[in-house]
Amino acid sequence: MTDQQTPHEYYKGATTLRGKHVPQTTTDQRLLDRSDGADWVHTDPWRVLRIQSEFVEGFGTLAELGPAISVFGSARTKTGTPFYELGVEVGRLLTEAGYAVITGGGPGAMEAANKGAREAGGVSVGLGIELPFETGVNEYVDIGVNFRYFFARKTMFVKYAEGFLVLPGGFGTLDELFEAVTLVQTRKVTAFPIVLVGRAFWEPMLEWVRSSLLAEGMIGERDLDMLQVVDDPAEAVRRVTSVSAPAPRVDQD
Repeated sequence: MTDQQTPHEYYKGATTLRGKHVPQTTTDQRLLDRSDGADWVHTDPWRVLRIQSEFVEGFGTLAELGPAISVFGSARTKTGTPFYELGVEVGRLLTEAGYAVITGGGPGAMEAANKGAREAGGVSVGLGIELPFETGVNEYVDIGVNFRYFFARKTMFVKYAEGFLVLPGGFGTLDELFEAVTLVQTRKVTAFPIVLVGRAFWEPMLEWVRSSLLAEGMIGERDLDMLQVVDDPAEAVRRVTSVSAPAPRVDQD
């Protein structure tokens, strides 16, 4: 689905909306929009309860998930492309290493990683978000949680994962990547590997980080060590799971 299309079916928390009932704005947008004057004084206390419920739902659903890795990548990755197949392979290898796969639940690279996990008999998790141009979670998700608020969803990506594996992606992928880097840099999370897959895609960005951020003293030399870049999906999985490795999954007849 592209940015310009209106979804036929729209999920808003536990509610499903269709046709003319599909909203033109999202809950996040209305929360951050200050054009309502003093109306927030009356509505925001109720929003706090809704936000609380999203955390409770996420914690309750994922508390017994076990070892997991969060996989990020573009929702615009096309089925059958090398990047898509890379995501499928990553999902499969993570499952074989004994990890659940957590994605944003959307199409593209997220769908690919969920597909790889599902087909390998693993646990495939999708943390969806209310967006005007995406709806629900992809068909390969076994455990899905839909969120209204980005910040509640982001907490789940970090809290229930042992590391991040990042496939080629756009602004959303970069947002998750640099937020994770910041959490590691500020020691909000520890022993949290971040592995980028696709050297040709990521190297120009890392060169800018070196030539601008590092050169101008905006980051330290050791900060670059937080980002590992590989081409081989097997090597990516080995690195992202190197901190704590569960026993490999064994199929049961």
